[in-house]
Amino acid sequence: MQNQSQHSPRDPELKVVLSSTGEVATNRRRGQVSWALVEFARSPYLSLVFIFVFPPYFANIVVGDPVRGQEMWGLSNTIVSMLVGALAPFLGAMADQQGRRKTWLKGVFAIMVVCCFSLWYAMPGAQGGLPVGAILVLAATLLGCFLVSEVFHNSMLPSITPTDRIGFVSGLGLSLNNTGSLLALVSMLLFIALPASELVDWAFLPDEPVFGLNPEQQEHNRIAGPIAGAWLLVFVLPFMFWTPDLPSTGISVKQAVRKGISQLWFTVCQARRFSNVGIYLLARMFYNDGKVAVIAYSGIYAAGTFKWELIEMLVFAILLTPFSILGGALGGWLDTRLGSKTAIQIFIGCTSLATLGAVSCAPDRVYFVPYDAVTAGAVWRFHYFQTLPELGYLVTLLFMTVVIVPLFLPQGTSFDLVLRAVFAITLFSSAYMAENVRGGLAAVPLGQIEGAKALGLGGLQTMLFVVLPQALRAVIPAIVGQFISLYKDTSLVVIVGLLDILGIGKSLFLGNVRWFGAQAEVYLFVAAVFWVFTFSMAYASRKVEESLGVGSR
Repeated sequence: MQNQSQHSPRDPELKVVLSSTGEVATNRRRGQVSWALVEFARSPYLSLVFIFVFPPYFANIVVGDPVRGQEMWGLSNTIVSMLVGALAPFLGAMADQQGRRKTWLKGVFAIMVVCCFSLWYAMPGAQGGLPVGAILVLAATLLGCFLVSEVFHNSMLPSITPTDRIGFVSGLGLSLNNTGSLLALVSMLLFIALPASELVDWAFLPDEPVFGLNPEQQEHNRIAGPIAGAWLLVFVLPFMFWTPDLPSTGISVKQAVRKGISQLWFTVCQARRFSNVGIYLLARMFYNDGKVAVIAYSGIYAAGTFKWELIEMLVFAILLTPFSILGGALGGWLDTRLGSKTAIQIFIGCTSLATLGAVSCAPDRVYFVPYDAVTAGAVWRFHYFQTLPELGYLVTLLFMTVVIVPLFLPQGTSFDLVLRAVFAITLFSSAYMAENVRGGLAAVPLGQIEGAKALGLGGLQTMLFVVLPQALRAVIPAIVGQFISLYKDTSLVVIVGLLDILGIGKSLFLGNVRWFGAQAEVYLFVAAVFWVFTFSMAYASRKVEESLGVGSR
């Protein structure tokens, strides 16, 4: 009673609740967010080391033979996946017996950090650095540690989160995973890959890769491992400090192994009673491993087939991100409308067709149709993806991303209507806003950029302090016009079943007999609200233009 009286029952940090496992857990939001932040910390490993950057570099440059490199990479991943698949039940059972998970995770993350930094010594041609076998051992160790960390990390969620917040915290982790991958990919493209290529002369790019990387030694590719390791080391710290762990049971490792094996054997003996669960897990194993393989080898296949280098791989990966978000929203909608099983069947069928379409694209064919890229010439003037087979492969993988991402989502996952509306309106408005800013950039005289370079300013400094301020100043009316249009477009949320102020006003006289005959007053009030906000934005825009001297100097 004395402890309870010291704290307010309304304090969300100290309110005692039941976790989804039925145990008493403190509803600490900081610990839950820190748990989700682990997905943000691990995401550069997936995007840079496991899929898009390091595997193509290993196959094409370290091994020097794309076919043999893919074979060696795939064999090592297969072996470690089978080992983890066999050991994961035992590790999970041991963790259940000992209670604590963070002790295991500390060791796993430490190994991952060391292995990521060690990939820096994967030299071109395996000359002067690590041998090919050692590189494969490092890559296999990384994959094994990542898979094991998923087992222990996911098993902590039920004990730190109330039942009604599991979906939110899990979704937050998925969102942070995508965000981390996108930030890592964009940063590596802008500050390392593009400056190293010297093919584009954009004002906001640095003159040379950051950290003084030497492209001749393939350091712009080799840096992927250290970036992933440093990212993991920094962003996993909140989890280590703030996410609570289960209390230790006091059981030794030897006892935990014995009891874990006993518990696992009992579960296997009872499998006949839960045959439907076994069939589901077996089927999920096949399609889950299949979809992981499709995504994991999409990059290394493209690099070997189309000779894509670092920039193409990064642009390809960045383009996949918005389509993965679209796929998640589509998966939630189909799950709600058609049910989980039907939605999964649709996505598996579409993924199979997309995979067939992807492998049917090569430099000499598009969807099995022969194609002469030399005679046809470049499709466009953009430096990358200039042939029709490359564009066909790219479009096919974008479609595949839309249909394969929902298969990674937990059963019953459905995106909130507000999230769907925000996503749609954001994409719609971003296209118009990008064109407004592009017009402003084109209006800046070339002499401004040349003058900034003469003063010794770098590409990024020129863009931030010379070009961008003038560009935004020139397009203030267009930007504010877009803001006003966006504000009025909020009424479009009615398409997904939401109500804005206009919909709320209309519902007054449709659902309440006391408001019959008052339609004019309601619509006039709503119109007045729209007018006040739009006029305020236009007035503020005019004042900003006057203060900046737009049109006068």
